Parts: sequence; C-alpha cells; structure tokens
Amino acid sequence: MSEESNSITGEEIAPPTDESSEDTAGTLVVARDLLPDAILIFPFYDRPMFPKMMGPIIIDNPQIQKIIFEAQEQSRPMYLGLLLVKPSEDTFQHAPERAEDFFSVGVVARIIRISAPTQDTPMQILVQALERFDVGEITFGPSFITARVHYWLEKRIENSEEIKAYSVAIIDCIKELVVLNPLFKEGLSLLIERINVSDPSALADFAASMTTSTGSELQQILEIADVRNRIEKVLVLLKKEVEISKLKAQISKRIEEQLSKQQREFFLKQQLQEIKKELGLSKDDTESEIEKFQKRLKNLTLTEEATERIEEELEKLKLLGTSSAEFNVTRAYLDWLTVLPWGIYTKDSYDIDKAAKILDHDHFGLEDVKDRILELISVGIIKGNLSGSIILLTGPPGVGKTSIGQSIARSLGREYYRFSLGGMRDEAEIKGHRRTYIGALPGKFIQAIKTCKTSNPLIMLDEVDKIGASFQGDPASALLEVLDPEQNQNFLDHYLDVRFDLSKVLFICTANQMETIPRPLLDRMEIIQLPGYIQAEKIEIARRHIIPKQLKLHGLSAKQVVIPKPVLGTIADGYAREAGVRSLENCIKKILRKAAKEIVSDKAKIVKIRKEDLPDLLGKRYFTEDNAFKKARVGVITGLAYTSLGGATLHIESIPIPTGQPGFKQTGQLGQVMIESSEIAYSYVRSFLKDNTEAMDFFKKNFIHLHVPAGATPKDGPSAGITMACSLYSLAMGKAMIGETAMTGELTLSGLVMPIGGVKEKIIAATRAKIKQVILPKENQDDFDLLPSHIREGIAAHFVSTFKDVLKICFP
Repeated sequence: MSEESNSITGEEIAPPTDESSEDTAGTLVVARDLLPDAILIFPFYDRPMFPKMMGPIIIDNPQIQKIIFEAQEQSRPMYLGLLLVKPSEDTFQHAPERAEDFFSVGVVARIIRISAPTQDTPMQILVQALERFDVGEITFGPSFITARVHYWLEKRIENSEEIKAYSVAIIDCIKELVVLNPLFKEGLSLLIERINVSDPSALADFAASMTTSTGSELQQILEIADVRNRIEKVLVLLKKEVEISKLKAQISKRIEEQLSKQQREFFLKQQLQEIKKELGLSKDDTESEIEKFQKRLKNLTLTEEATERIEEELEKLKLLGTSSAEFNVTRAYLDWLTVLPWGIYTKDSYDIDKAAKILDHDHFGLEDVKDRILELISVGIIKGNLSGSIILLTGPPGVGKTSIGQSIARSLGREYYRFSLGGMRDEAEIKGHRRTYIGALPGKFIQAIKTCKTSNPLIMLDEVDKIGASFQGDPASALLEVLDPEQNQNFLDHYLDVRFDLSKVLFICTANQMETIPRPLLDRMEIIQLPGYIQAEKIEIARRHIIPKQLKLHGLSAKQVVIPKPVLGTIADGYAREAGVRSLENCIKKILRKAAKEIVSDKAKIVKIRKEDLPDLLGKRYFTEDNAFKKARVGVITGLAYTSLGGATLHIESIPIPTGQPGFKQTGQLGQVMIESSEIAYSYVRSFLKDNTEAMDFFKKNFIHLHVPAGATPKDGPSAGITMACSLYSLAMGKAMIGETAMTGELTLSGLVMPIGGVKEKIIAATRAKIKQVILPKENQDDFDLLPSHIREGIAAHFVSTFKDVLKICFP
C-alpha cells in the first residue's frame, strides 16, 4: 500500500491516449496505473474528492457491484470517475439525468479495498483518488453512467520563494486551526503521514479538503490547473475557516462562563440553605408549603368534608419528598382547595334607588330587565339574601345583553365574571378534569370563584344557545347541575372532588335564540326578552352613550365633532336598521375617524356632520325605501317575520302563468314549514272561492308561482299563512290590497287564524318600515296591549280570528 502511494505521488502519470503517446514515450509508467479512457462515473452530491486523498464509498447499485466483483476475480485494477453533481434548487437532490447536471472536472480513483455486502449492509469500498480529468462524452446507461475522459498532465513545479511562502502560510493556518478546533488534529496527522509538504499542489488539495467549505467552493479549487492560483485560493478558504473557528471558540467560551456562573450560584444557594437550616433560620420546601396552606385556612369557614380532605392531603404532603412527582400533584391540589373563598361573601347592596340610577345611567330603554332586577333586589331586602336566581336574556345581537350584566353587578355591589359558552364541546370545561390527568384543572365555575375571591359573584354565561356537543360529553347537560337551585348548593367538581356551594351565585345567561337551548336547561331559567330598539331609541342611545364613548376612544371632544339628531336618524334608517346598535356604533366610529383626519389637517376646525355628507363618509345607503312594494299591486302583500336578528318585513308576490291547466310552486329558499303553509293557503283559497265561477276558471287555466324576495336568505315558519293566502286571493280576484298594511298569522285549512310569536319584534319592524296598520291574530291582542306606548304609537292594529276578517280589512 505504501509503495503504491509513493509511486503515485512521486511520479508523473500521463493519460494513455493517442494524443499524448509521443510525449510519454520516455516516461516510466506503472502498469496497473495505466488509466482507461472510458470509466464508470460515480456521482458525489456533497463535496468533491481531491487527488492523493483516500476515502470510503458505499455502492448500492447491483450492476456496479457485479463489475467490481468481476475485476476483483480477474485481479485487474478497477477505476471509478468521481464527479460532483451541481447543486439543485429543490429541497431534495435528484439523481443526475443529463450531462449538464455534472461539473466538468472530476478525479479518477482506484479501488484499493472491497468490503462485501451483507444482509444488513451494502458494499463498501475504499478508494484512492489519483488524477484530475476533464469530462468528454457522458453516456447514461440503464443501470450506471460511463464517460470518456481526458486526464490532466500535472507536472511537478519548482518551489519558488513565493510558492514556499504560500506553503508556509497554509501550514501555519492548519496549525492555528488545530489549536482552535481539536477536530483538525486528525487531519494534520494525515497530512504529515501521506502528503509531501514540499509538493505545493498536494498541499493545496489536502488543505482544501480539510475545510468546511461548500461543495461548489471546493469544486472551484479542483478546477484550477495553475498551482500558484490554486494555493492562493486555498489560503483564502483557510483564513475564512480560522475566522469561523475563532468565532465558534468565543461563543463556546461565553456559554461555558454562563453555565459556570449558574452552577456556582446554585451550589452557593444550596450551601446557604443548609446553613440556615442548621441555625434554625429556614425551613425546607415541604414545611414552608404546609405553613402557607395553614395560614390561608385561618380566614376560611370550611365545610366538614373540605376540612377532612385538606387535613388528609397535608399529612400526605409531609411524607412525600420534594423530588417526587406526587408531591407537585398534591401541592397543586392543596393550593386550589385553600385558595377558594370558603364561607366568604360580599355584602349585597339593597338600595333600590341607587340600583335604578345605575341601570338608567348605563342603558336606555330595557324597562323589562330593569324592573326584574329591581324586583330581585326587593326580594333580597325582605328575604335577606339573593339566592337561586337564574336569568336568561334573549334577543338579537347588539341590544345590550352582555353589557347589562356588568350594570347589574354594579347595582348589587357584586364581583363580576363573564365567560362564553359558544362552541364549548368538552364537559370538563364545566365540571373540571380528574386529577389523574396531567395538567388537570377545575372547571370554569370554580375558576370564576377563585378569580372573584368571593362565593357569591355574578357570573354571566354568554352565548348559552351556542353550546356544542361531542364525543367528550355534552356541556349543556353538565350545566343542569350548576344552574339548578336545588342541586348547585352541593356542586361537585371532578378536580376538587369536594362539594362547593354555588347557590349564592347569581347567574345571568344570554342567547340570540331559544330554539337551540335544551328544554331541561331552559326550564331552570327566567326568560327576559330584549326585542330590539326602534329608531327613536337608537338615536337616544347614540346620543347618550355611543357618541361620548367613541369620542373619548378617538381622543376627540364634543366641541370638535358635532353629529345632530336628524343626522343620527338618517344613519339609523339608512345604514343601521338591524335590531341592535352595533352597526350604528360602527358607522359613528367611521365618521369620527374621517373627522379626526380633517382635524389633523386643520386643528382649529369644528366638524359638523350634515345629512348631505353621509354618502361621502359612509358610502351608499345600505337600506333604501321599498317603494316598489309600497305601491298597491295585485298579488303583492307585505308580511311580518321574526328572526334571530329581530323583526323584519317580508314581501310575498304571486303571478299567474297561463298554461291551460292548474298548478302551484313556490320559490325564495322557503323551509319545509313555510312550504306547507303556502300549500295550505293555496288549497284554502281555491276552496273559499269555489262558488266564484271566474275565480275557479282562473285557477284551472293558470299555473300559480308564489315567490318571497331576498331569495338568498333562508326563511321558515308558519306565521306567513294569511299573507300568502291574501296574495293568492288578490291574484284570483284581480284586486290590490290597501297600502301601508302588513300582517302576520298562521292559517288553518278551515280558515282560522292561529296565534304567532315575536309580536314585539314584528311591531318594531313595522315601525321601522313606516307601516300604518297591522293585522294580528285575535289571541295576540294581549301581547300587543302589553307593549310600551312608544312602540305602539302610530300603528293601528286589527285583530282577526278567521280569514274572512282579514278580507274585510284588506279588501273593503
């Protein structure tokens, strides 16, 4: 092996080609080192190999393995061409498929040792790189790659003073690297053993291979034929390597210093703790924790069950070591047990006048809610406490359900805690996780009690109608125990595993609609409906609450921006007709932002908003007058509907299609109940007009199409029965209904008008739409009479029991 190395490094090797045969006629060449013109190409993906270097290669190609074994059996030398593949932009390097995928210069290597493959390991060979070559023609076979190559004729050069200086500089850099990074020590040993340091070409190649430079940078060194240029480039790479190693050494030193400092502080603290223990000045972790828990217990009034459990856990904690996993679990459990306000209550405020002032100051309108809260306080004055009260506030978004909870807490002088039940799917959110789970915590109610530091806070449960259910349990069912006054005095949380009294808590729930609340849960609540606001109420709310609040948030004063009442009315009518006031608030915020921009330009400017400015400030009106439906037309009737967003007007229109045969269809995204109502209306009107020859001929010869506009909005419910029947009657008789009239009521096949829900919301919708008279079922007269006078004002109500009564009003 050493003889081979010496012959390779000490002799000039000429490639056996026709072009060079004359030049090499007088040169002695070792027979086994006659290099073939065509060789197998083995692709390298990371970094190239340099001449006179040795290294292992794994061969997993069966065809190449076969060729190597055949050469071994015939005792002939085997050569491989080692070519670097050009780096790809992809994350994963793909196998080369074209000649352009390779760099143009590589090295030829002789196989000097073969390790046969086993069942677990592929073939591994040890190769020694000999000479550089230029790639000629590359051939891609089905199993391997071959190429015709032209070998470089590298002659030994004389060591000039400059070359010697470069060589010494390279050796000095390598020595410096060995000092900075011990990993280079092995490379230096190989340099001394295998490389003639007086050969600048070999020295440059070996020094380049020692660096951590990229494959492309090393390939540039490999492709430099001039030794002087090559050794200069290698010196640059080594200098960069030295700088990187110095930086790495600095980072390592800094980290070691930090670690040493931390270790020193740790040992000193441990020694100080032991000294304090010996002198009786300090306690260990267990004693200090137990002392902390016992100190908390002095101010609590525990139940008998809680007292027994805490004493049991304290005894367990004394026996556990601080390094035990059970120690932390027990400590966390005791922390929760002792931090809860057992027997601690805030004193309720029973001043009705003060409560009324707070409620009136915070909210305009909402008289039903205010009266109910004042009734609650009155009961508390007589009874002595406010327990067992669960109130459900239901209504459209933006009517003040959530914000009124804070006002109630202020009026009662109670702590306030709010959390949303919307989307909750896990029963453990309500009743807690069992302590056997890692990271277990009590449920939301126990967490609320801990946060409020009192056993009688006001807890607001938002979006109770949006609770989910999953394989993890049904939170709505878990709420039954919490919200039942007969059960919640012994509420058992899975984590605490000790009963806690929630009967003194005042629960207020909010919902947009009651249909999705489970019936057993709904039965435990007292329902207060917040139907929404009429335009006059919205203007007052904006003037008293929204504008002052937003002026403060925008850093403006009431003198700088003025929004008159008529402008607020136009905003409420044209841009914010929904039941709540959120859209109105958004419009006011938009106006104030634009006003702030003007004030920044001219600080002395006073911005007064006019009606004419609204299109520029807010854009096109969202809501326009339904003039097309206000005009009396045959087959077009206005109805009243109730949705989760409040009341709305609903226009129903019918047209005849002369087909010579009867038929009926309905469109407008109607639900199943509404489709059945339309069919009942069609059947009833045909039956009602059976004695009218002209009407019967009309139905026999025409296909009737009934449509409810706003076809993108789903609609359902039975209350449009008389509206659809009126539309069909108007069509059959060719008469238009009197204008500015709207109606609602369920129709039966016998012509009776059944009662409906949402009377308040529907009347508010009629007021917003400037309807003059409404038709309601007779059984809803009490609902209408109970409405506040300002809602009923300007509306003439007619109450009907049968469809004939409807016709007398609509078609006099």
